[in-house]
Amino acid sequence: MTTGGYETWLELAVSWLLLSAVLVVWRRELAALIRLLTVQGLALAAIPAIRGWHTRDWTLLGVAIGVAVLRAGILPALLRRLAHRAGEARETRPLVNTTASLLTAAALTILAYAVTRPVVALDPTPAGRAAPAAVAVILIGIFVLTSRRRAISQVVGFLLMDNGVAAVAFLTTAGVPLVVELGASLDLLFAVLVLQILAGRLRLVFGSTDLDELRELRD
Repeated sequence: MTTGGYETWLELAVSWLLLSAVLVVWRRELAALIRLLTVQGLALAAIPAIRGWHTRDWTLLGVAIGVAVLRAGILPALLRRLAHRAGEARETRPLVNTTASLLTAAALTILAYAVTRPVVALDPTPAGRAAPAAVAVILIGIFVLTSRRRAISQVVGFLLMDNGVAAVAFLTTAGVPLVVELGASLDLLFAVLVLQILAGRLRLVFGSTDLDELRELRD
């Protein structure tokens, strides 16, 4: 792969990573959120695949396959099953409306590019220049996690944040060792399985996964 082609494909993958996060902020339907999470998982997997192909690092290609299977296959399937069992189709009452959410996502993206300027100055490579977009995904994931009421939507925000962290690791290091990525992925899978069980129990006992309603019951 030529240097120009490497830079173009890397920028395209990171752009899809950030765009899918912004679209999660915009959409309310749980099915759409899960599809966007699948797209983001593929975009994340493309980052180590492109770097591995460019440097002929076959370990990175193995990591990319594992990331694609887990983050674009297994985790979205678990969320889709959870949404079906919970009988919920959309986030009905987010804490922040759509317009304000999109403006917040834009502000967080600008903030990410501003605070990572020293990092880009230290690493002016194509991967280093793409790192601010991955940091923006982390910030957007935190925002989704804190601004949605439904447990499933909050899980999506958690996964966005984790995808951003993984993207930063892929872009700012020489490559995440396969054993490290496998360990982190297993932890993530375990966390989502626990959240799936808890959300199912909430739906069974209280008839809803709206966490604000549960706080009102406690009060």
